[in-house]
Amino acid sequence: MPDPDRFQTARSTLIVDRFMTTFIKVGGLAIIAAVFAIFVFILVEILPLFGSANVRAAGDRGGPQAEAVAFGVDEWGNLPFVLVADGTFHFLPATGAATTAKLPLAEGERLTAADYDQKHQFLSVGTSAGRVIQAELNYTTTPAADGTAMISAAPAVVAEIAIGADGAPVTGLAFGEASEAKLLAVIQGGKVHVSAFTVARSMMGKGAVERLWDKEATALLPGPATRILVDDKAENVVVADAAGRITVLGVVTDGVEVFQQPFQPFADLPDRTIASLDFLFGDVSLVMTAPTGENRIWSLFIDPQLQKRQFGLTKELPKLSSGATAYANSVRNKAFVLADGKEVSLRFATSATVRWEGTVDYPVRDVILSGKYDRIFMLDERGTVHAFALDDPHPESGVTAFFGKVWYEGGDKPEFSWQSSGSTDDFEPKLSLIPLIVGTLKGTFYAMLFAVPIALLGAIYTSEFMHPRFKLWVKPTIEVMASLPSVVLGFLAALWLAPLLEEKVPSVLACIVGLPVSALLFGYIWSRQPDAIRSRIRPGYEFLAYAPVMFVALWVSWNLGGPLERLVFDGDFRSWWPKATGASYEQRNSLIVGFMMGFAVIPILFTIVEDALSNVPKAMRSGSLALGASRWQTAMRVVVPTASAGILSALMIGLGRAVGETMIVVMATGNTPIMDLNIFNGMRTLSANIAVELPEAPHGGTLYRALFLGAMLLFLMTFLVNTAAEVLRQHLREKYKTV
Repeated sequence: MPDPDRFQTARSTLIVDRFMTTFIKVGGLAIIAAVFAIFVFILVEILPLFGSANVRAAGDRGGPQAEAVAFGVDEWGNLPFVLVADGTFHFLPATGAATTAKLPLAEGERLTAADYDQKHQFLSVGTSAGRVIQAELNYTTTPAADGTAMISAAPAVVAEIAIGADGAPVTGLAFGEASEAKLLAVIQGGKVHVSAFTVARSMMGKGAVERLWDKEATALLPGPATRILVDDKAENVVVADAAGRITVLGVVTDGVEVFQQPFQPFADLPDRTIASLDFLFGDVSLVMTAPTGENRIWSLFIDPQLQKRQFGLTKELPKLSSGATAYANSVRNKAFVLADGKEVSLRFATSATVRWEGTVDYPVRDVILSGKYDRIFMLDERGTVHAFALDDPHPESGVTAFFGKVWYEGGDKPEFSWQSSGSTDDFEPKLSLIPLIVGTLKGTFYAMLFAVPIALLGAIYTSEFMHPRFKLWVKPTIEVMASLPSVVLGFLAALWLAPLLEEKVPSVLACIVGLPVSALLFGYIWSRQPDAIRSRIRPGYEFLAYAPVMFVALWVSWNLGGPLERLVFDGDFRSWWPKATGASYEQRNSLIVGFMMGFAVIPILFTIVEDALSNVPKAMRSGSLALGASRWQTAMRVVVPTASAGILSALMIGLGRAVGETMIVVMATGNTPIMDLNIFNGMRTLSANIAVELPEAPHGGTLYRALFLGAMLLFLMTFLVNTAAEVLRQHLREKYKTV
């Protein structure tokens, strides 16, 4: 008869077994779901970085049926204006009637040229009588009853300047100012006149002009001028002529001189003339198009041969169907709009990409971008203003910006660079992730280079050669190392280890060479001793005989550093290294990271490798020793291959620990995104970059999402490495499995 108690016990065991099986399955699926959810969350954050701009029509505003001289809009993008040749401003709100204002012109005098400063809402116009009138738009906001803001403008003349030949019409005009000094350049009949002056503003608004100097620069040019620009610092005047030549004039104490000899940006084309020429935001880059549609950017950078700043070709963007007839640059970033007839193209200079292109039903006479980079206004030949809503939150991003070489403003060649912020409004964000990837691999390489030999050989010796009684002390001691917080290790690396090693690099090099050499010599000499001497030390106690030799070798090697430095490194390694290699030497460098991050990785590697070696069946060791193999042969040819799957897992886990380390890298390196393998230079890793930049990154901004992209790269790197390691581990497990 069945025992009821045994039946009940078996039934309870079965229920518990089924529950635990289900619980483990659910837990495993939950972990997979959590990892997948993290992946999806990061992916959702980074996908907008690779989108294009969205432009949609937002209504038309009827403008003046007259010849337009200037076209602009307020910084909020609500109240565009059209200035016509008779001096009348037409302000065109989205709702309500248009308003007008008029510049004071003499009878029969008309406007012939204009230069509108979108950033400062400042307008300079030239007249048929040879005068230049400067006015402020004076946009103001007034709260409305429905909670919205009403935008209004009150143009006011601030200066009137007579320049060049009396009564000669102004056909080209450019203006720039730096602090109180102002620079005005005009074209009259192909001749260029440049004037520097100041304006003493009165309480009534209009100021008295005090002329500093006035020069005609025509003799400095190769031909009659057709287009003229002045940068916003009032330092350079850029002049183009009908033959497609550009001359850059530099401002000196009492006039101008040739800053850069005439050059032809389209010298390689059959038609060398210039269809359009304008400054990019910041006024250190020239955006130009050829009549056949080629679009090129020339930027100022230091010429290696001349050792001075010169304009040079830095970017070539996709070709237009013809030369641009209208241009506008953003005053927030490096975006700009080109229009050639009915085709309009929104482009971004840094990455040399097209953000949006479209075709309209009317010839575009002029175009303007709002100050907030959220609207585009186009003026057609009939005077109608067409408004478009612009949605382009991440123009600085893209595959090229993150992973390609980019020729940034001021640089003398394309490069990979990370610099997310700057001190000026016209700063060009540099968001290349390549230096961070290289820094991550660099830090990981040096850490593993230090940790793997020590941990692997230490685990092999502890498992295969050390007496078990010592193992009971050694293994827990090593595992305690893993409990040290990484922030403490980073603190020690930055404030103790880095200053110490800065002056002792030759000593460190001597120890790196001396310690292994002493171990090999000791082993060789010990193996040649007669059995009568060797038998005095029990198996597993040999390290006690080597310990005094090791300490003596370390002491001798460390003290050899001084003589070695004087003999080989001219008495000062820190000065010798840059001279000999051309590479820099920083106090907080990859050597420090290698030592300290390797120290953090050693416990993980040691523990897992030692466990893998200890789990090899003793019968395999006994069989190998019984067949006459030495302990070393048994360890290296039997035990290690059998435990290779576990050893590989340990290496991958240690690699993941090194890749994801943050605090040690942040504190122990210069934390600069430098792309080189110089061991005496610092770096910035992906994980450290996230820790440093995330607190300052605006939520949802380009930098914020770029940091998530860095996190995704870390995720993919570890995922791919672990997947490859698992495949190899399974292969090794099948190859060396035991029955």
